[in-house]
Amino acid sequence: EVQLVESGGGLVQAGGSLRLSCAASGFTLDDYAIGWFRQSPGKNRGGVACIGCRDGSTYYAGSAKGRFTISSDNAKNTVYLQMNRLKPEDTAVYYCAAGCNLQTAIWGQGTQVTVSS
Repeated sequence: EVQLVESGGGLVQAGGSLRLSCAASGFTLDDYAIGWFRQSPGKNRGGVACIGCRDGSTYYAGSAKGRFTISSDNAKNTVYLQMNRLKPEDTAVYYCAAGCNLQTAIWGQGTQVTVSS
């Protein structure tokens, strides 16, 4: 079964850090790009960062640049999102997906990140 499972969300104070994990099963990351997206209540889901797991190329949305780092460990079939200097506006459900755009067919179930002020 093709599956993505996120973990690592939680409650953190503003200025703190979290590392999200996205574990893939049923397929090999080498052949995919993996994206992180987020959705806050009342807002559309939007992209945060994306990585090409074969060549390591990365893309960051403006809000993530300089604070978030996406990486992949192909041996563990896992992609990470290190989030530093978190802000209350980063509060959202974070999803990983097998692709860099919203049209991808493979999504995880999401993990909640809450940043308190």
